Amino acid sequence: MAHLPGLKRPKRLQRRCEIKRRLIDGIEVQLGSGNVYGGLGLPDAEKRKIKTGLVIEIRKAMRSLGLTQQVAAKRMASHNPRLSDMMRGEFANLPERKLMDCLTRLGYDIAISVRPAKAAVGHLVLAAA
Repeated sequence: MAHLPGLKRPKRLQRRCEIKRRLIDGIEVQLGSGNVYGGLGLPDAEKRKIKTGLVIEIRKAMRSLGLTQQVAAKRMASHNPRLSDMMRGEFANLPERKLMDCLTRLGYDIAISVRPAKAAVGHLVLAAA
């Protein structure tokens, strides 16, 4: 995010001043954390990233199986309009569990791994094979 002189950053973005900055071809860029939602200061950034990853995997599965939205919706026990909304990025109201159910109904296995965190608070991570 570029900072313009005279403009005050919103409080939620002020804490991000520790972000590494570099000059690339004379342009100052900020290296992100790998989570665009966290970079924007949105709440539940890790959950949003997980949901996005699950929807990406659903799209990949539909494409690799050659499924239309109508056929995929039937296999996922969903309504076509809801699937259409999901494909357009409107999935904030869907729980992660529903998205995981969609993947399993498309023939994919999901493995959840739990291990001690390196920090005081753990993180959610989606690792797609």
